[in-house]
Amino acid sequence: MPLVPSAERTLNLFEAFEASGKPLALSELAQRMNVPVSSCHGLVQTLVARGYLYAVSRRKDFYPTRRLFDLAQTVVHNDPFLERIGSELRVLRDETRETVILGKRQGDAVLYLDVVEGPHTVRYTARPGEYKPLHSSSIGKVMLGALSGDALAEWLRSHPLPAITGRTLVDGKRLHRDLDESRRRGWFMTRGENVEDVTALAVALSIRDEVFGLAVAGPSHRMEKRIDDLAARVVAARRRIEEVFRQ
Repeated sequence: MPLVPSAERTLNLFEAFEASGKPLALSELAQRMNVPVSSCHGLVQTLVARGYLYAVSRRKDFYPTRRLFDLAQTVVHNDPFLERIGSELRVLRDETRETVILGKRQGDAVLYLDVVEGPHTVRYTARPGEYKPLHSSSIGKVMLGALSGDALAEWLRSHPLPAITGRTLVDGKRLHRDLDESRRRGWFMTRGENVEDVTALAVALSIRDEVFGLAVAGPSHRMEKRIDDLAARVVAARRRIEEVFRQ
């Protein structure tokens, strides 16, 4: 899918501030964005005029205003899907005390739509908007498991399975067997296949004829001790969420 350069530059600008954690001069911004200073200047001036950036010192350092934050909060608050599902994600987080993730397939990857992190100091950490591989993530396995037999066989034939960690299933036949077993038991799992020492359990979530993935993820040393209990809680959460949308 072709990307729009102007949109990419705008997002890269805000990500540059995120990475730096401080005000940046025009030349620093241009360097971090890997664009000419002249191109960066025009973008900065547009964002200043619209109230998204402001000059914070005499040497013309710039930093984002709260306008983007407030806009994003309003957009998220009015999301008709996440607003209805958010409370159930938090309930599952409180029940399991591990990180809960909602995701959906986008092309050949999983897009995290919402992440409710667990309360432990040592926990699985991720952000909404992150992409994860289909073959190595628990939600990705949910998406592959939702394919018909022929569609799955074709996908495995036509896609490489790169090793994300030393435990990633890189053999198509092994992955196919893993997906078959997961479908039979009703939930999918990764054990250090996407992130070292992280175990995740996921189920398919059917909402308005769309398939989503609901997962719980945490350090393997905690997760492995209570796989059956965690799986039961994720399955129960799926039932509750699907019932909300049926109503």
